[in-house]
Amino acid sequence: MDTIRSVLTSAKTIAMVGASPKTHRASNQVMHFLLSKGYKVIPVNPNKVGEEIHGQTVVASLADINEPIDLVDIFRNSVEAGDAVDEAIAVNAKAVWMQLGVINEPAAAKAAAAGLQVVMDKCPAIELPRLELPQSA
Repeated sequence: MDTIRSVLTSAKTIAMVGASPKTHRASNQVMHFLLSKGYKVIPVNPNKVGEEIHGQTVVASLADINEPIDLVDIFRNSVEAGDAVDEAIAVNAKAVWMQLGVINEPAAAKAAAAGLQVVMDKCPAIELPRLELPQSA
């Protein structure tokens, strides 16, 4: 819980890997929630580059983001989460968050060994209200 609290209170800029423009998709709903809580959320989806999701322009990869990334929120399957973690390490992100059902122990260990905070199999849209954290500054 301390890691979850630390990640959510220190993050300002979140890159959402696997963001979807489809309103019924969890990534879309979580992105909307995080934006409403004051976070800057940058959608990452190589199939939707240049489109907008909740007013935010989609980029192809983490390397295309020209500012420091506090948190990489991963909406990919467990196997593909490893590639997102590798990208997060390469861009010096501060933390990675693997969504509910996304479990990749080797990737989590690799991220932790690289100095990133790691949260796995959790959802920030559930954890923020549960922990009663204030909105992002």
